[in-house]
Amino acid sequence: QVQLVESGGGLVQAGGSLRLSCAASGRTFSYYTMGWFRRAPGKEREFVAKITWNAESTYYAPSVKGRFTISRDNAQSTVYLQMNSLKPEDTAVYYCAAAYKGLQYNYWGQGTQVTVSS
Repeated sequence: QVQLVESGGGLVQAGGSLRLSCAASGRTFSYYTMGWFRRAPGKEREFVAKITWNAESTYYAPSVKGRFTISRDNAQSTVYLQMNSLKPEDTAVYYCAAAYKGLQYNYWGQGTQVTVSS
C-alpha cells in the first residue's frame, strides 16, 4: 500500500503561482511513476503531468505544458507540481497518484483545491 497526501493548494490570482506537494509513505517510492490529475467542477478527471521513477522522463497535458513543472525527490518520497502563470481554467481539485512501475494508477491522494481568480 502507498499513502499519498497532497498539500499546497489555495486561492491565487490569475498569473500567479502555486507549488503542490504530494508526500508518499508505505512502499518504496522510487518504484512508482507519479502523476498529477485534476477535476474541475462539472468535468471529468483529467491528466495533468507525470514523472517516471528516476525522473528521466516527464509528460504534460497540452493545456499546462510550458506553465507547470513536475519533479520528485525520491529521498523525501515527495512529488511536486510547480504551477506558474495560472489561469481561471486551472481551478480544480488536484490529485496525485502512484503507478507501480508505470503500469496502473492504483493509489490516489485525497486531493487539494486550487482556485484561480480572474
